[in-house]
Amino acid sequence: MPNSTASPLPRTLALVDDDPEYREYLAAHLRGLDIEVQTFADSNELLAHTSPFSFNFYILDLMLPGVDGVELIRILRRRTQAGLLVVSGRLAPDVFSSVVDAGADMHLAKPASFDQVVVAIRAVHRRVTSYSGSSGEWLLDRQAGRLIAPDGVRIDLSDLDLAVMERFVQAEGQAVTRESLCHHLGRPVSEEPDNTLSAIIYRLRRRIERATASPVPLQALSRVGYVFRGPLRSA
Repeated sequence: MPNSTASPLPRTLALVDDDPEYREYLAAHLRGLDIEVQTFADSNELLAHTSPFSFNFYILDLMLPGVDGVELIRILRRRTQAGLLVVSGRLAPDVFSSVVDAGADMHLAKPASFDQVVVAIRAVHRRVTSYSGSSGEWLLDRQAGRLIAPDGVRIDLSDLDLAVMERFVQAEGQAVTRESLCHHLGRPVSEEPDNTLSAIIYRLRRRIERATASPVPLQALSRVGYVFRGPLRSA
């Protein structure tokens, strides 16, 4: 029986994976948790669905027939802000950077256990569904080098984390481009995907998530940069 105190799960979910055995076993596991799962063997099947952008959550492989998995993430992100989890066996060095920059919320490498997938779904869904409903203010305490969450938790930041959060304060809820963030951090700007910048943002978000139950409104924007969607000010 599901734990009633755990974070809620999405009501509907699209699972896109060209491995039929993995796809059907994972779908059966998720249906056992009362999630309405529809499966798709490739990206074209999903996009040909009558309502491809109406699901509450998406799980995608990257090595798909039809539209490439990373491009599918970009297509979905233009039409929906639903949770998006990548579960893939692709191991190229730029995979993490490419999926995060395209707009995925989290990436798991295969083989990932079904329990790991469920934990990731809960974490992403809690964060995503709380963006629009959260009015709590985040406070950046520059002098103390801390971020204070809406629930009062104080999160110690590294100098690098502090510099990133200062740029989000300056942006006042607007998107911060990768180029702008690189300039702010004194990093060289490159036309190639910046794995280091993606890792900096990922580690910052994980540091905050581990400290507080407040949903962290820090999102990647495909081909643009990043945005902190919650109320944020500095002191």
